[in-house]
Amino acid sequence: MASAALTSSCPLGHSRVKSISFSSRSCLNPVFSPSVLSKSTPNNSSLIKTLSLTPIISTNRIQKSHRKLTVKAAASSPAATTPPPQQPWQGAAMKPLLASIATGVILWFLPVPSGVSRNAWQLLSIFLATIVGIITQPLPLGAVALLGLGASVLTKTLTFSAAFSAFGDPIPWLIALAFFFARGFIKTGLGNRIAYQFVSLFGSSSLGLGYSLVFSEALLAPAIPSVSARAGGIFLPLVKSLCVACGSNVGDGTENRLGSWLMLTCFQTSVISSSMFLTAMAANPLSANLAFNTIKQQIGWTDWAKAAIVPGLVSLLVVPLILYVIYPPSVKTSPDAPRLAKEKLEKMGPMTKNEIIMAGTLFLTVGLWIFGGMLNVDAVTAAILGLSILLVTGVVTWKECLAESVAWDTLTWFAALIAMAGYLNKYGLIAWFSQTVVKVVGGLGLSWQMSFGILVLLYFYSHYFFASGAAHIGAMFTAFLSVASALGTPSYLGALVLSFLSNLMGGITHYGIGSAPVFFGAGYVPLAKWWGYGFLISVVNLIIWLGVGGIWWKALGLW
Repeated sequence: MASAALTSSCPLGHSRVKSISFSSRSCLNPVFSPSVLSKSTPNNSSLIKTLSLTPIISTNRIQKSHRKLTVKAAASSPAATTPPPQQPWQGAAMKPLLASIATGVILWFLPVPSGVSRNAWQLLSIFLATIVGIITQPLPLGAVALLGLGASVLTKTLTFSAAFSAFGDPIPWLIALAFFFARGFIKTGLGNRIAYQFVSLFGSSSLGLGYSLVFSEALLAPAIPSVSARAGGIFLPLVKSLCVACGSNVGDGTENRLGSWLMLTCFQTSVISSSMFLTAMAANPLSANLAFNTIKQQIGWTDWAKAAIVPGLVSLLVVPLILYVIYPPSVKTSPDAPRLAKEKLEKMGPMTKNEIIMAGTLFLTVGLWIFGGMLNVDAVTAAILGLSILLVTGVVTWKECLAESVAWDTLTWFAALIAMAGYLNKYGLIAWFSQTVVKVVGGLGLSWQMSFGILVLLYFYSHYFFASGAAHIGAMFTAFLSVASALGTPSYLGALVLSFLSNLMGGITHYGIGSAPVFFGAGYVPLAKWWGYGFLISVVNLIIWLGVGGIWWKALGLW
């Protein structure tokens, strides 16, 4: 205020204005007003200079005195230093890591059972340690799997080429390619367009939306023999788009809004639809072939579908409802959703060029998945062709593919588990396990129904040790079917049941069937919940297929 008064009323030089302004701000001589001085003193220049210098000298003395006091105080007290901020630990979580290592070490030094080679036992210990690490996650899944492969090579349990052999397997690459397709769906907006169409038709409730996806996937199942391609290339992008359209995203606390339930539901029902048709999963013809070699009876496409249709439909109806009750989405009804979806579709307007390219590429890829057998084009080759079109046209860029970290992480851990599980079979551990089971169950003297029930449970839950349905079928199907037949189980019934279960058992883990890594990799469901609900739904499926299915098979005259 004093400075402003001085500037307006006193025609002085710049330096004097600053001096008086300083003294007035310092409040050392508040009784003087420059306007008063200019009016009362005819020759006020020297007086103003004196007045302006006096407070400055006083101020300087005070400042020097203050500095001395500050220096003395600083000298008499310890120097205050700010510790540098500590960087958070970015390595492994030590307790889960130690639990994983302890599992492997303990098993490593246990006595090797008779009939098991030392190499097989060592690989089993590393495999189980890796599984514990994947469950407890001291590091990301790909890193845990890489540590397992490193331990296998370091201990000479596997050669380098054997440990990394599954990186040349088509299934992990098909799963990775599915993530790249999902990127194209979302980027072009085609996924949102399809999602809004579904919401406009069935979106008044989350349950209705879920059932529409479940039965759409089941209708495609007999025409697309790769569950990885079907789930990852078609339905995962669609489900992701629906989740995003409904405000359910990964990492922002909205996962349970819709995505968690929808992802788990679509995955669990994908293993059911795979079990319903001979052509719904790539390994199903292997089961039929092994059954023919063992019991000399052919399982035809119609025979398979007729036996599976009733328990399959019951499972497709019951499983989503059970998950809806025990793992519910927070948004259950949305009466305005269909109207809003139609408005969104109107705003989107006609399909863009990139959407048309994406849709055409999808139809081409799916067509090759369906008719590829006649053209001698396998599923992964068809997917690579589709991705090549997307890359050439710029719908998806290679930089975007490289940025899909989940795809590369999934490729790493899935290939690692396939390699270790495959060599457990090659080293004879699975054959030893099958023979041991056969001897134990055969010696119990039970009825064929009870004996077959025990065999079914052992066959089903031994899938925790497999990262591939085909590997499990190849290793254990013939032995278990032979024992079941020898113990009095109707041979054709036994072959059908083991064939159906060879699909259903894929739902217990996040690596047991081709659709598992795809849906788990979306990130909506934590690993502990994935395994917990996977086990619960496996019990539900066994009750339905052996209970309702048993009655249906009795009506068909299969036993």
